[in-house]
Amino acid sequence: MDDRLLAHGLGGAKDLPLSLELAIAGAVAALVVSFTVLAIAWRKPRYDAATSGHPAPAWLDRLTASTAWRVWWRAFGIAVLLYVGWAAVAGPDTLVNPFLGVFYVLVWVGVMLLSVLVGPVWKAISPSRTINLLLAKVSASSPGEGLYAYPTRLGYWPAALGLFAFVWLELVYPSSTEVGAVRLWCAAYLAIMLLGGALFGDKFFAHADPFEVYSSLAAKLSVWGRRDGRLVVRSPLADLDSVAAKPGLVGVVAVLFGSTAFDSFRESERWVQFVQASSVDSFVLNNLALLAFCVAVGVILAVGTMATGVGEGVRRSALPDLFAHSVVPIIIGYIVAHYLRYLVEYGQITLAQLSDPLSRGDNYLGTADLGVNLWLTYHPEFLARLKVLAVVLGHVLGVIAAHERAVQLLPAKHQLTGQLPLLFAMVGFTVGGLYLLFAA
Repeated sequence: MDDRLLAHGLGGAKDLPLSLELAIAGAVAALVVSFTVLAIAWRKPRYDAATSGHPAPAWLDRLTASTAWRVWWRAFGIAVLLYVGWAAVAGPDTLVNPFLGVFYVLVWVGVMLLSVLVGPVWKAISPSRTINLLLAKVSASSPGEGLYAYPTRLGYWPAALGLFAFVWLELVYPSSTEVGAVRLWCAAYLAIMLLGGALFGDKFFAHADPFEVYSSLAAKLSVWGRRDGRLVVRSPLADLDSVAAKPGLVGVVAVLFGSTAFDSFRESERWVQFVQASSVDSFVLNNLALLAFCVAVGVILAVGTMATGVGEGVRRSALPDLFAHSVVPIIIGYIVAHYLRYLVEYGQITLAQLSDPLSRGDNYLGTADLGVNLWLTYHPEFLARLKVLAVVLGHVLGVIAAHERAVQLLPAKHQLTGQLPLLFAMVGFTVGGLYLLFAA
C-alpha cells in the first residue's frame, strides 16, 4: 500500500463531472417531494418489529441459529486477530504492512457495509466477545453477566467516545499510518473491551464496543432480522424502526456523520489554505474542526427533533434519541459516497499484502499476485452519479424513517407541521454534505 492510503478514497471534485448546483437542486427536490408524498399517503404507523417480516427458509434459520455456525465465525474472528496481530507485531513499520489496511479498510469500511447486506457482522466475529466467552467458560461463569449491571444512563455514550477516538486517530493524529501508533490504539481498545466485558458482561459490548455498535446500526438496514428468535426477511426500514432509543444514540450518529463530513472538509482547498496561512498549529485546528463537525451534527439533530413538538407521554428531551435512527441511512449513504472506491481498490491491495504479512516475499494465502482493478477510477462519471445517488437515497430513506417515527409519536393534527423543523435539518445535511463532497 502506498501513500495514497492517506487520500481515504474520497476523490473529490475531479471525480465528480457533475454540476454542484444541479446535484443539490435534485437532492433537495427529492427530499421535498418525498416528504409531501409521505404527508399525504402515510398517516398511520406501518412498522412493528413484533409483527413485521416473513419467515426465512427453515434451513437458513436452522443454520444461522446453530452452534456450529456461531463457533465458525468466532473462530474466524480469532484467527484473523492472531494473523493480523502477527503482522502488527513482527511486520515492518511501513504502509505495506497489511495490519493498516485491515484496520482502516476492511474493518472500518468493509465490515460496516457488509453488515448492511447480511446483518451484524462484527457481533459475530468480535474477538473481544469470543475471548470474554472463553474466559467465562474457564471460570464457570456466564458471559452475559458481569460483576455489575451495566448502567442504563450510560447507554451508547461509551461507543460514541470509542468512535470519536477512532476517527481522531484516522483523521487528525499525525502518526495515523505508523504501525506502532495504530497497534497501541488496538491494544488499548482490546484491553478496555475485555475489562468492560468482565465487569458488565455482553451488554457492555452491545453498548460500548464502537465497532459492534456501528456494525449493528448498519445491520438495521439489512433485510434480515429476528422475531421471537426466528430469522425473518423484512423491509430494511421496518428493521431500522426497531433501533432502541437509548442515551448516547445521538452521540454515535453525530460522530459517524460529523467525522465523514470533516473528512471531506479537510481536503477542501479553502481549509488547506486556511491551515497553511494560520499561525495556529494545524494539529490543533484539525482537532477543533473535527470536534466542531461532530457537535454541529448533534446540535442540529437535537434542535430539529425537539422542535417537532411532543405527543402524550413523550418527553421533549427524549426526542433526539427517538429520531436518531433516521440518520443511519444518511451515514451509510455518505460512507458509500466517500469510501466505496477506497474499499474496492485498497481492499484489493490489502488482500494481496495479507499473503505476505512480514514483507518477506511470502504468499501464504495465494493472493500476493492479486491485481488491482481500477474500474471505478477509470469511470469517473459513473462514480460521480453513484456518489450523488447514495447521498440522495440515504436522505430519502432518512426522511421516511423520521416520518414513520413522527406518526407514531405526534398527535394527528401536529404530524405535518411538527415534522418541518426536522425536514429543514435534513435539507441542511443534504446541501452541506453534497457541497463538501464536491469541494474535497
